[in-house]
Amino acid sequence: MCMEVRLRCKCGAKEAAFNLRDNVMPPEVITALYCPTCSAEVAFDAETMIDDNGWVIEYDVELARFMAVSRLGIPADKVTPAFLFDEGYATWKELYPGELEDIKAEKEAIVAILKEDPRRYFEELRNWTLARVKRLKAEGWRRAQRL
Repeated sequence: MCMEVRLRCKCGAKEAAFNLRDNVMPPEVITALYCPTCSAEVAFDAETMIDDNGWVIEYDVELARFMAVSRLGIPADKVTPAFLFDEGYATWKELYPGELEDIKAEKEAIVAILKEDPRRYFEELRNWTLARVKRLKAEGWRRAQRL
């Protein structure tokens, strides 16, 4: 089970949803979010931040280490921003912020095929999914790289 957390970026222009895997980390483990616009104004600190295509997430790494040691038995030195993000302990709900909105129209067009031709629907859905993941990997989205 994952807890969902919604945060607005520092400039207030955008919002992103996060999942907290297995509810191991509290929402406070994410201390700040910077969209591609406001991230240009922040000094990046690799010890506490991760950059995903211009989106910067800042973590309370000390809190994360405490939680990982006490709840998971993971050594503190293994807990980094990359660990938190890539292992799903504090990561995007989607593959990237706004993904569900971006794909809504595309998916609706494919779902419409289901009524006409179920076999073609499954082919179109598979082809669309494969092409989309390939595109997201090429764009450099971290979560897509693991698919």
